[in-house]
Amino acid sequence: MDSSYIDLQFLQGKTIFITGVTGYLAKILSEKILRVQPNVKKLYLLIRATDSDSAKQRFNNEVLKTDLFRVLREKLGANLQGFIQDKVFPVPGDIACDSLGINSELKDDMCREIDIIVNTAATTRFDERYDTAIGINVFGAMHVVEFSKQCSKLKMLLHVSTAYVCGEKAGLILEKPLNYGETLNGGSRLDIDAEKKLAEETLKGLQDRNATEKETTVAMRVLGIERARLHGWPNTYSFTKAMGEMLLGHLKEDLQLIILRTTIILSTYKEPFPGWIEGFKTVDAFIVNYGKGKLNVGMCDRGSIIDVIPADMVVNTVIAAMAVHQNPSSHTVVYHSSSSRRNQLLVGDITQFFVDYFKKFPWIDERGNPVKVKEFRFLNSMANLHKYIAIRYMPLLKIVKWANLILCQHLQAHHSNLERRINHFIRLAELYKPYVFFKGVFDDTNTEMLRMAIRESNADDTLNFDPTTIQWEKYFKETHIPGLVKYIF
Repeated sequence: MDSSYIDLQFLQGKTIFITGVTGYLAKILSEKILRVQPNVKKLYLLIRATDSDSAKQRFNNEVLKTDLFRVLREKLGANLQGFIQDKVFPVPGDIACDSLGINSELKDDMCREIDIIVNTAATTRFDERYDTAIGINVFGAMHVVEFSKQCSKLKMLLHVSTAYVCGEKAGLILEKPLNYGETLNGGSRLDIDAEKKLAEETLKGLQDRNATEKETTVAMRVLGIERARLHGWPNTYSFTKAMGEMLLGHLKEDLQLIILRTTIILSTYKEPFPGWIEGFKTVDAFIVNYGKGKLNVGMCDRGSIIDVIPADMVVNTVIAAMAVHQNPSSHTVVYHSSSSRRNQLLVGDITQFFVDYFKKFPWIDERGNPVKVKEFRFLNSMANLHKYIAIRYMPLLKIVKWANLILCQHLQAHHSNLERRINHFIRLAELYKPYVFFKGVFDDTNTEMLRMAIRESNADDTLNFDPTTIQWEKYFKETHIPGLVKYIF
């Protein structure tokens, strides 16, 4: 690893193609490149759209106008629009389509120009419809690698995955590629084409029976979870991301493939400013519901490792990996963007941070009243969760149901709402269980080598992704939770 390559000058004159650009991580990556290296040649940004005008409109409304670009707007002022028009080229397309849905003339131009491809496109919902997750996370990855092989100047394909392709393993989890067709439970070989066929046939069967859209969605979500668990993964997201990695490794030929596996991504640590966030992340569901007074109990183990990493550190890892791997190689290299090996954080730590925060700075509700929070209660198993629900909610449900039948019809909505809350609570517990009872530590030996190269080239300030520099309590109480309150609440 040659540290002389770790310099943002390497981005000068480069043409970079980024997929999934309306997603959280790709926005931060695009902003960082434009802000720190204005001499980048072009950013081609794939956006799901039918034509060029609608792609530009989505870029302007969903990317450029976000608060994330505030620093760049202030820096360039009146010159921003001209700069963006010169450097940024929104590309209408869809990762789920052959040739990424890009028209042939534009595709030919791109294939002649592109130096680096970064694939961030994904559906990250844990219980996504199986057909949707396969289309984007599995065969979307295949379409990207097929496109990559047609790019004559391409130095690398950098694919953003999830560290949780490991499933629910304990101990030290290594930075190594997945083997094509492997399962996590030692069962029968995983046939990716057969999984696609099963999803298609199930969908056709539902359509033939004239199932409603809601019935179809529920059935396809259930199918995804069933198939994931059959092969040893806890949910559709981690399962389909694993299959996507397998296809990339299987089809890449002599292409240089870099796989960046991230853990739970949180708000920005420092760049372009602290605390920017968009959308719910795994741990944020607990923080938001607690702060709003909706939830003071969670099914989790306070002693479990919770591996989180700020979004700008993930982006800095991406850029460092781009810089280091400028000389093409046929090897696949895996990096963990994680914190559990260097700066470990426990579920109980985060819980204490948000309990302390909302006691000191209660959220002000819609009526202008501060929400008073209670102590947080840990339930360490599904059995204890159901026991808690039986004690806490079932008597109330029975009373409301009886009152509804005998006395007042208007309580029916209250009864339905209570049932929905209980079902939602159980569903969240099931979905998050693999992450809040996690016993693994993500090895980051390869990523540490990147960090060493950064230190040697004195690029620490612009490309910091060292989790040991984070003081977790300070970060959560002064950056992440205030960011959630500002952007999510």
